[in-house]
Amino acid sequence: MWWMYALLSAVFAALTAVLAKIGIKGVDSNLATAIRTVVILVLAWGIVYFRGGLEHIGDLTRTNWIFIGLSGLATGLSWIFYFRALQLGKVSQVAPVDKLSVAIAIVLSVVFLGEKLTWHTGLGAAMIIGGTLVLIF
Repeated sequence: MWWMYALLSAVFAALTAVLAKIGIKGVDSNLATAIRTVVILVLAWGIVYFRGGLEHIGDLTRTNWIFIGLSGLATGLSWIFYFRALQLGKVSQVAPVDKLSVAIAIVLSVVFLGEKLTWHTGLGAAMIIGGTLVLIF
């Protein structure tokens, strides 16, 4: 079932790029990111509320809070840079470079999480990097 969610994530990420490119014309990219963040905030908390997740907030540990917070910080910075890149470049170039995050995540998962790097995973990461280079040059 995970792959269905991952595929939906990819579809909505693709829509994000196209919709954002249209929406940021003549708008400060940081303002656009802030507006987008408010929409996401309302959506995410709405989902948590309606699915009964608020009752579990007390179960979070200090480590959960720290690393979820750091993840949020990384996400925010990613969005700020992504919107600025979209404002300055073409979606067909910005999106592939953004997706280098997949290859970078693979490397970071090996280094920091101790995940095993298989030849399949290494080859896939290399192909992502190669594909990105083909698309931007």
